[in-house]
Amino acid sequence: MTSTTAQTNALTINTILRMRAVLDARGIEKSQQYLDVQNGLFTPPIKLGVKAIGWPQNEVAALNAARIAGKSNDQIRSLVQHLVAARAALA
Repeated sequence: MTSTTAQTNALTINTILRMRAVLDARGIEKSQQYLDVQNGLFTPPIKLGVKAIGWPQNEVAALNAARIAGKSNDQIRSLVQHLVAARAALA
C-alpha cells in the first residue's frame, strides 16, 4: 500500500459524518435512521458535543455495502455488533 493510499484510508476511518450526510448517503429520513439504530440495523451515533452526533464514515460505508449486497437483517445486526465492538477496541 502506498503512503497516499494509507493516508486516504486513515482519513476515511477517522472521518465522522453528521446526520444530514448519513441520511443522504442512505437515502432515508431521520425517523428511519433512529428506527434502524433502535432495531440494531445501524450503529449508534457518536456524541460530538451537547447537541451534535455523527457516525464514522467507514461504518456507514460498510452498512450501505451490506444492504447493496442483499444481506439479511440478521446478517446486518451481526455486522453492527462487529462495528460497535471495533469502536471499543480503538478506545
